Amino acid sequence: MAATRPLTVIDVYERFVKGKKVPENEWDYTIIPQNLTALKEKYKLKFEPGQSVPEDNETKNALFQAGLEMLSTVGFYCQDLGRVMHVTEEEIWEGIKKTPKKLILGEGRDIARFYPRHGNSPVKPIIQGGPTGSPVSEEMFIKIMQSYAQEAVVDDLVDGVMDTVEGKKAKSGTPYEIRATMQELRMTKEARTRAGRPGLGV
Repeated sequence: MAATRPLTVIDVYERFVKGKKVPENEWDYTIIPQNLTALKEKYKLKFEPGQSVPEDNETKNALFQAGLEMLSTVGFYCQDLGRVMHVTEEEIWEGIKKTPKKLILGEGRDIARFYPRHGNSPVKPIIQGGPTGSPVSEEMFIKIMQSYAQEAVVDDLVDGVMDTVEGKKAKSGTPYEIRATMQELRMTKEARTRAGRPGLGV
């Protein structure tokens, strides 16, 4: 029987809190590898040397089924809590069914529209530019983001992470982390303006 609604953030949190306690090393070096190996054998998954993306439908379908079984069997791991959350196959399908069919970021002439793409799709891929979560100094942040924003082929920005804010280390779990995030947003906005693309999505 299908789930009546997709999981909410609260549902996920409650499941993690009540989930089984598992050491991270056990998750990384025992649970994941053992299940991957078993599913690889079960679905007879084999790749030719140099082949990273399968092109035949049989292998693609087998990979999907293996992934579906892996997720519904093993679940998700939360490093902060050291616990595992499980989902049912029905809930996974419900989530897939409720997945948005498009995503729109940005505004005005810089708007970017994301649509699902399939093999050999005629739909042009969205090009996202930016240091993508890499550490970036305060001094160079605007210049680096501007360099991406002013490239005409870039449809959307993914910003870097400031390693310091006002000379202080942007340490995770401290007020400086929040301050650094706010500063990243302000600087990214400035970079877009300087590049003449204020409506570029981030």
